[in-house]
Amino acid sequence: MKLNDLPTFDTAALRAKDAAHHLHPFTDTRSLNAAGARVIVRGEGVRIWDSEGQEIIDGMSGLWCVNLGYGRQDLVDAATHQMQVLPYYNAFFKTTTAPAAELSALLSEIAPPGFEHVFFTNSGSEGNDTVIRLVRRYWDLQGQPQRKILISRHNAYHGSTMAAASLGGMSGMHEQGDLPIPGITHIDQPYQLQHGKPGESEHDFGLRAAGWLEAKILELGADQVAAFIGEPVQGAGGVIIPPASYWPEIQRICDKYGILLVSDEVICGFGRLGHWFGCQHPHINTRPDLITFAKGVTSGYLPLGGVLVGERIARALIEQGGDFNHGFTYSGHPTCCAVAIANVQALRSEGVVQRVATDTAPYLARQFATLADHPLAGDAQSLGMVAGLVLYKDKAARTLFDADLGVGYRCRDNCFKNGVVMRAVEERMIIAPPLVMTHDEIDLMIARIRRSLDDTLAGLRAEGLI
Repeated sequence: MKLNDLPTFDTAALRAKDAAHHLHPFTDTRSLNAAGARVIVRGEGVRIWDSEGQEIIDGMSGLWCVNLGYGRQDLVDAATHQMQVLPYYNAFFKTTTAPAAELSALLSEIAPPGFEHVFFTNSGSEGNDTVIRLVRRYWDLQGQPQRKILISRHNAYHGSTMAAASLGGMSGMHEQGDLPIPGITHIDQPYQLQHGKPGESEHDFGLRAAGWLEAKILELGADQVAAFIGEPVQGAGGVIIPPASYWPEIQRICDKYGILLVSDEVICGFGRLGHWFGCQHPHINTRPDLITFAKGVTSGYLPLGGVLVGERIARALIEQGGDFNHGFTYSGHPTCCAVAIANVQALRSEGVVQRVATDTAPYLARQFATLADHPLAGDAQSLGMVAGLVLYKDKAARTLFDADLGVGYRCRDNCFKNGVVMRAVEERMIIAPPLVMTHDEIDLMIARIRRSLDDTLAGLRAEGLI
């Protein structure tokens, strides 16, 4: 469908209905209703359009998920066919469906060695809830039921259900829900701008940051700790890329104390870092026991998540028997699984993951790094198809803006105005574009980001804030 073929949208009416009836996630509803929501009505490739006809490069792949881009007829056809044949059936009552069985096998083919089993959920949040259940069930079966504590990191994001939000380290979420729930604790994140020492090398900082895990294990008692969970690259926390020394040391510590390692790949999976899963990237290089996934498994076309279960946990569940009393109405939903199969097959047949590794991500890294010459921008970093930079009040002195000024949000709004989606996380501006983005589209995205930085700087100067 061409843009001119779209029906006419009454933006004011849609905004009024939205304000009257729709409570948005992670939103100040009063503030949003006063301004009016942006109404997105179409997507094609790496672009979206709003109801007023503005074309916008989606530098965030929706919410880190539209890996293959918008408008994929093969994914639409997969959903249509499955809905005509069998739109839904459950995985209870000793029953399965063809798409659930086929997707399970397909995921075991692309997963790291030792992952032959999958538990399906509807989202990453439910996947991380499932992680808690699997970890604690495993230790029960090992005759060590006291091993219940899971260690995560401050500023990590693992979802927004009660359990997943507890695993996450977002203070704002914890304050509103009397979280975390018992049995979950946190260590500091490997963010050198926040926690580094003067003159400390990136390598040494990575080792020191990983050491916070060992210190926490010793504080709690190794026989009480069940698992450590982390995103290979922290996404919603601001694209925090740890030093190359960090994850191998985390793996060594987990091995030393017999702690399970969970890789939350809701963002980093399905090619985002140029490998099927982020733990396989040489910068990460871990051997997790559980891998949480969602988002990119269907390129966001339908909701689906799950947990890839490593050999020692799967063997305990299967060989020692007994019910695993956990699951969802839509676990292994056949239509969602059919779309996931089509999505994974397309990523494979079109060589998207390999192209990210050898071409698209290196090109994005070079172009994104050029933004560091802007007066506002510094620390422009990327890994695969995620990237972030810091907005500095004074780059030379590495002075940040007062958080109350909301400089990141000003920049984000300028990005939308200039036709690009870029997310603000405190002092950091981040992107995670579709994996199918071309060089020309990357160039255009970077140009629009630069224009938005210019507009933000001009506004700050006009107000005497810089």
